[in-house]
Amino acid sequence: MSARIFSPAKTAMQSGKAKTGYWVLEFDPEQPRKIDPLMGYTSSGDMKSQIRLTFDTREEAVAYAEKHRIAYRIEEPKPVKRLQISYSDNFRYDRRTPWTH
Repeated sequence: MSARIFSPAKTAMQSGKAKTGYWVLEFDPEQPRKIDPLMGYTSSGDMKSQIRLTFDTREEAVAYAEKHRIAYRIEEPKPVKRLQISYSDNFRYDRRTPWTH
């Protein structure tokens, strides 16, 4: 039984940083998923794939995994690249890229 500890990124529908900054412990699948021949649903007999534990900090998640003797790997979050642009840059006379429609 192994697990991964990660901090999820914000969803595509979010513009701010709300509901981010927490850490998740998620178990790795022990059985492969199989496709139901009649309906086409994917399913698995692995019940631990449904468990998703959330923690405020990475240290709490690591402490939980070590306390319960769960092998884990930590996936560090990628750094956020933000571009500082303003609406008025669209109308500058010295634009870097030509204005096209």
